[in-house]
Amino acid sequence: MNNSAITLDIVEDVAWLTLARPEKRNAVDPEFAFRLHELAEHCAADQAIRCVVLTGSGKFFCVGGDIDAFSAAGEDAEAAVGALARSFHAGIHRLATMEKPLVTAINGPAAGAGLSLAILGDIALAAASAHFTSAYSAVGLTPDGGASWWLPRLIGMRRAQEMILTNRRIGAEEAAAIGLVTRVVPDDALRTEASTVASALAKGPIRALARCRALLVESATADLSTQLDREAASIAESAGAAEGREGVTAFLAKRPPHFV
Repeated sequence: MNNSAITLDIVEDVAWLTLARPEKRNAVDPEFAFRLHELAEHCAADQAIRCVVLTGSGKFFCVGGDIDAFSAAGEDAEAAVGALARSFHAGIHRLATMEKPLVTAINGPAAGAGLSLAILGDIALAAASAHFTSAYSAVGLTPDGGASWWLPRLIGMRRAQEMILTNRRIGAEEAAAIGLVTRVVPDDALRTEASTVASALAKGPIRALARCRALLVESATADLSTQLDREAASIAESAGAAEGREGVTAFLAKRPPHFV
């Protein structure tokens, strides 16, 4: 599946999604948005895929929406951008809720919708050359891709306000320090590190990791009593499942667990 705006390569049990419009700095247009949703659904449904890595091609991760396409829409901009955002959001939502972990390997600058994609990873690895900008208000627009939902949860409301309202550029080291990304990796080591992280996750208890993902997202809007009930149900389900039984057996036998 290597002939469009985003390519898919499967290496063992890890799916690599690569943003493949380097001549446009991997900007989001309708084809890109459709492809993101299509591939997200594929990765979610394919039981042979146990982890997904999202990265970019060229010097940029993703600079956000394709402003040329916005301009070309003219008087129809409201309808065109609305349709693009809804299509893009379908892919974002599927990646965020699929029952397998997501690693983002941020190979360069990320802005606008690219920022939203970059911070979507459960593990977000940033190349040292990467930097992050909201960018929306600089062109009279507002966030999409979940940025206004994720940013306050990752870095706090005050920093989110500054990023979105002033478009201050955040370098890779600062991004790691404030929790925008997981950690910084030398540019030439990014793919190797992403592969190492993804392979380790793929060998883990994928169903349990899926429940962990869901609990963390749900916690943002749940009260303590509700979250405790969810945790009790989740750990009980995990204990009764094959992964939980294998994990306990392996622990008692003092051997590594085999979850695959």
